[in-house]
Amino acid sequence: MLNPFRWSFRWQYLTGFFICAALIGYAMVTQYFPPYLNPCPLCLFQRLAFLIMGVFFLMGGLHNPGRTGRRVYSLLVSIGTMFGLFVAGRHVWLQSLPASEVPACGPSLDYMLDAFPIGKTLKMVFTGSGECAEVDWTFLGLAMPAWSLIFFIALGLGALWAGWKRR
Repeated sequence: MLNPFRWSFRWQYLTGFFICAALIGYAMVTQYFPPYLNPCPLCLFQRLAFLIMGVFFLMGGLHNPGRTGRRVYSLLVSIGTMFGLFVAGRHVWLQSLPASEVPACGPSLDYMLDAFPIGKTLKMVFTGSGECAEVDWTFLGLAMPAWSLIFFIALGLGALWAGWKRR
């Protein structure tokens, strides 16, 4: 009989892909349907991190590699995880600032990409702006960036566990 607590690497990584896809899908739903939450630049970078993780989860799940390949895929997923942890952590920090210390609202990401070199744009995005400090949505008392941070931690640990555990 199949033990339900012994998932194969393939199913663990495909589950990671589906979770990343569901998180990006939910973010898109909240953007294009009520409550129509426009993402700030940090939100867009968090989506990018989930996309990076999802791509490597999907590649690992479809490939179903041997031991060395599993470890490589876990490290590739970790790239997206670390980027996501940095961005979400910065976003949570901005949201926790007192109103008097919140940076002023800046231009949109589209405008910054058109008007400035990529290095200056990234510096401006990670400096944050007033729109990144707004809390428009909460669930169980946590804003969306805090939930993203939780999912980055859980998915990252899951990827490492799947890639490095003995089979």
